Amino acid sequence: MTAAAPRRLKTWSVIGDTRRKPTEYEAVTGNFHYHFNRTPAPFDLDPNSDINQWYLKHREGSALQAPDWEGFRDPAALNYRRYIALQHEREVYAEGVVDHYEALDHDAKLDPQWVSVLERVYLPARFAFHVLQITSLYVGQLGPSAYITNAAFFGAADELRALQWIAYRAKSLSLTHGTQLANTEATRRIWELDDAWQPAREVLERLLLAYDWGEAFTALNLVVKPTLDALFKEAFVDLASANGDALTAALLQESRVDTTRSQAWSTALARYALAQNPNNRAVIDGWAARWQPLADRAVDGLVVAFADAPASVDVAAVRNRVAASVTAFTESWSL
Repeated sequence: MTAAAPRRLKTWSVIGDTRRKPTEYEAVTGNFHYHFNRTPAPFDLDPNSDINQWYLKHREGSALQAPDWEGFRDPAALNYRRYIALQHEREVYAEGVVDHYEALDHDAKLDPQWVSVLERVYLPARFAFHVLQITSLYVGQLGPSAYITNAAFFGAADELRALQWIAYRAKSLSLTHGTQLANTEATRRIWELDDAWQPAREVLERLLLAYDWGEAFTALNLVVKPTLDALFKEAFVDLASANGDALTAALLQESRVDTTRSQAWSTALARYALAQNPNNRAVIDGWAARWQPLADRAVDGLVVAFADAPASVDVAAVRNRVAASVTAFTESWSL
């Protein structure tokens, strides 16, 4: 009797019948969420418990549906190890930029009128970025695949980097231009009471109530964040440069690298959702149409304060620049 040929074993079957060794990214990410689409409930608790009902309603019950979310991939293929290594290098660079301008006594040369614009527009932006961070964490927490969760969590870490550098600028400016600049309560009053910030506060606080994970992703990654990033990391960079504030401009430009990576994975996920389920087109477009006017109102409120700068810019030109940036991004994922 002839012996049967040995069975060829699959390698790392968690990634399917690919007969290849997975990448490091796939090995630590693929099928990590054991609780998605699990019956009768995601977690080993009473199916009627609050957490199970929350996930069933806002994740499994989302209007954004795909037969298999595991097929999505972050174009950057980031895992925790690679993200930390990448951002360590970026922080070293940012610290070098700061050291360079501090050695030049940069802040002492700023026009006090420009510092007033920073106090009104730039320093309170850390509250806005904190909302983006919280919402990124929510999108990641409810994401139906670890490939989505990881990308969203790294996005939250990006926002933390951005707001921490704003906090640094508040302290550094306060050493030359007044201690109130580093007073959190004073900055919070601007955030809560200044007319320029109220439309932004509205859209951001509404963002915290977008419980459907698909709507939260759409509102955050496809509408609100791209709009605010265009305002601060593009238009405000130019305004800072025009007013001799090369340090603020450089830190915002450095943060723009994170924005580019965020838009890459957001575009990839939107395209994946559209390819997986044609019905997602109307769902995403409907959400985007609901959120974009709110984001535009946030821009309209804040650009008014741009005109107070010593070297001011045309407010209409700023609005047009932000709109053009948002349109270009929208076309990248919607076509």
